Amino acid sequence: MLRVITGTAKGTLLKVPDGVGVRPATDLVRGAIFSILENLTDDWSRVLDLFSGSGALGIEALSRGAEWADFVDRERRCCDIIKQNLVKTKLAERAHVYCSSVVKALAFLDKTYSIILIDPPYKDETIGELVKQLADSKLVGEHTIIVMTHSSRFPLQSNYGTMQLFKEHRHGDSTISVYRKEN
Repeated sequence: MLRVITGTAKGTLLKVPDGVGVRPATDLVRGAIFSILENLTDDWSRVLDLFSGSGALGIEALSRGAEWADFVDRERRCCDIIKQNLVKTKLAERAHVYCSSVVKALAFLDKTYSIILIDPPYKDETIGELVKQLADSKLVGEHTIIVMTHSSRFPLQSNYGTMQLFKEHRHGDSTISVYRKEN
């Protein structure tokens, strides 16, 4: 059972797509992510949720006061469920869902985000390349924070382009890696 942890939509149960290999971050991992973010930044103006699945990470950000969130997932079923979850939490007017691959979305999105949340498939060994692509993109500003959850079996590098690993937390097989621009 997936639920919003806190904020305006606290306790709302979220739907999770069946049959598309979605593995939503647990309450423990999501709680850790947002605890880290609350200690790192006051800028929750624009959030990007990549590999959105159910939309739980972006919805949690909106529930906690993010002004806007863009969601990206390539699976139509996931996109439909994200939209349903946004309506259910009464957060749909502050969000947009892009049904696209992350690679394509990186090419057409043209905003700078304050927070980028990434929860890719755990079997993806190329996730570090995504951080490098983001570091070199217009989506990352001077104060952007990138938070990625990934399998502990695929450790990430300490830096990708201009993005430097700032924090890393492990929860079982899940690792939360937090990147921000080098100063």
